[in-house]
Amino acid sequence: QVQPVESGGGLVQPGGSLRLSCLASGSIFSTYDMNWYRQAPGKQREWIALISYAGTTSYANSVKGRFLVIRDNDKNTMYLQMSSLKPEDTGVYYCNRHLNPVPWGQGTQVTVSS
Repeated sequence: QVQPVESGGGLVQPGGSLRLSCLASGSIFSTYDMNWYRQAPGKQREWIALISYAGTTSYANSVKGRFLVIRDNDKNTMYLQMSSLKPEDTGVYYCNRHLNPVPWGQGTQVTVSS
């Protein structure tokens, strides 16, 4: 399976915003439900958001109200719009399909610091 490619991370001040992208092949994306995850330093990978192929979304309580996941099926891409960022949002962000996940991509680093 082709690994997804995450991008868009960077260094942001608290309260700032970022938009992450997840580009996947059609074999990964297509009609599959997709997830966003993150992994903070020294911690386990954490699920933060799901989007179905039709656009139904679900969020972890830690990000609900601040993050928004969108998908563009024609481009095999989904996005994570992050606002009101907090230092605890710092970590490496990954994407993968919900069922039958593929090998993890490289992730994209998000650092929230003043």
